[in-house]
Amino acid sequence: MTQCKNCDSRFTGSFCSACGQKDIDLERPFSELVRNILNETFDLDGRSWRTAKTLFRHPGLLTSEFLAGKRRSYTPPLRLYLFISVTFFILMAWVASQGILLEQGQVSGADAAVQARFMSDDLPRLMFVLLPVFALLLKALFFRRLYFDHLIFSVHVHCAAYVVLAFMVPMENVAGTYWAALAAQLILLSYLAVYMAVALRRVYTTSWIGAGVRTLAVLFGYMVLVSGLIEATSSFQIISD
Repeated sequence: MTQCKNCDSRFTGSFCSACGQKDIDLERPFSELVRNILNETFDLDGRSWRTAKTLFRHPGLLTSEFLAGKRRSYTPPLRLYLFISVTFFILMAWVASQGILLEQGQVSGADAAVQARFMSDDLPRLMFVLLPVFALLLKALFFRRLYFDHLIFSVHVHCAAYVVLAFMVPMENVAGTYWAALAAQLILLSYLAVYMAVALRRVYTTSWIGAGVRTLAVLFGYMVLVSGLIEATSSFQIISD
């Protein structure tokens, strides 16, 4: 296609120089169109694997690279968060529906359904709102850095946390019975704490002691806030039902 179908200008590259529309030919085999849509939506190319490897093998490097302007090589933060969070909360809703997260005295049928609905409807919105709150906690500790820097860091840390929690939470109902499951949870939880400290040190160029103290402060404050909001939200949902 040599002419833009949006404004009738001639293409000089992959994008129209007049209106910016991409040169895409939709008159192609259906399988090729589906593949292109998936690539555009979920970024299923080399960037996805590079992003995942960098996110978990080098804590904080993804944030540093993005803030340094090296953005084309990695999946954009918001797209990465949407893909991981949607997958995570779908999994959490299924886990809740199986009664895995029920406490003693709760009924597997009704209470599990309430939990599953909370995991699929309310919790995703709540956690999305808490992203900038986490960034505000970082801003209080590193006030000289721009808030935007903290927000990108918050997105990447939450992405890593969701993946780790996706392995931890399904073991919840057997952790009290099998020591291997409990040990696995503790290892994953320790990894998450160390991940945060390493990421803080890399992004904010602080000392190991500074990174460790700030990690404990941020995680403690954030966990108290999250626990309180989840308790309040879930209690309100039960009363409404």
